[in-house]
Amino acid sequence: MAQTAALIDTLKQALKSHRLTYAHVAQKLEMSEANIKRMFASKRFTLERLEDICQLMQMELSDLFQLYDESRQHITQLTLEQEKGLVNDAKLLLVAVSVRNRLSFADIINNYQISKTECIRCLAMLDKLKIIDLLPNNRIKLRIDDDFRWLPNGPIDRFFEQQIKNQFLKSRFKGEQEERLFLFGLLSESSTQVMMNKMQSLAKEFTDLHRQDAKLPLDKRHNIGVMLAIRPWDLAFFQPLQNTNT
Repeated sequence: MAQTAALIDTLKQALKSHRLTYAHVAQKLEMSEANIKRMFASKRFTLERLEDICQLMQMELSDLFQLYDESRQHITQLTLEQEKGLVNDAKLLLVAVSVRNRLSFADIINNYQISKTECIRCLAMLDKLKIIDLLPNNRIKLRIDDDFRWLPNGPIDRFFEQQIKNQFLKSRFKGEQEERLFLFGLLSESSTQVMMNKMQSLAKEFTDLHRQDAKLPLDKRHNIGVMLAIRPWDLAFFQPLQNTNT
């Protein structure tokens, strides 16, 4: 019902932007203005009626749905307190990461040791944080942008950094679907910037593939970790041999 109300509010805003009043709508649809007002007040429209009103603005019904989606708040970051709340609740963090990876309600409860009741609790909290819209039948609609990022050096960023140190790097990267490259050399500032730009481009490609593969069933997708890093760096082993005068 909340979505219906928000959609009708979007319709009202569209009419306003086209300078169309209830009186104009009533005249065009050959209805009384009182009936039009009751229809908007009750927020009860058939698809046919919605389409009729859209046509008054030379819009398709799909245009209205797109306006509605654009009007929804899409977040790119959480607050510090919100991140603290996530990292202090293991199951909530698990569900948050799962929905960001576009897992469904069924995927989550079937693949993790979390009950339906616990999962619904977590989804309700994520809805309150505006990370998702929790729809009827426990359907999930993401409300975060594709470029959503955890706070730099925030609670979750530090949590994952610890996991990278303790788990991710403890591998020889010799198995299937594993690869590790480490390059070391002298680059100018401009060449370093070229490398940084390429890293950003690769990160965007990863995000695009992640969104594209969300359409596949879960058994066709796998958790994949990718780490890209670049910084000025000297081997500590050689530091005692460096000439401090240069």
